[in-house]
Amino acid sequence: MKIVTGNDLPTGDVIWWTGSDWSRHVADAVDVGEQGEAIAAQEEAARRVNTPYVIEATPTAEGPRPAHIKDRIRAVGPTVRMDLALAPADPDAGSWTI
Repeated sequence: MKIVTGNDLPTGDVIWWTGSDWSRHVADAVDVGEQGEAIAAQEEAARRVNTPYVIEATPTAEGPRPAHIKDRIRAVGPTVRMDLALAPADPDAGSWTI
């Protein structure tokens, strides 16, 4: 599974491609298959996202789980204090092993 991530231009928030727009929650990300690079280029050119890139992810019941630790950290927030982490739609996201 491949998903696209980047940063929101106005806020700097980590965002994930949903198939039609961007979300702050990795659970909303969709598999882009081989279209990821084209989507990233199009969205960056339209100035809707900063530095988008394609990553590998594993599908789970709660949504995609980024394969690389860097992107798992980007998905759930700080690794030291979970009280500072994002509050995603999945209440158990904080229990992921990073």
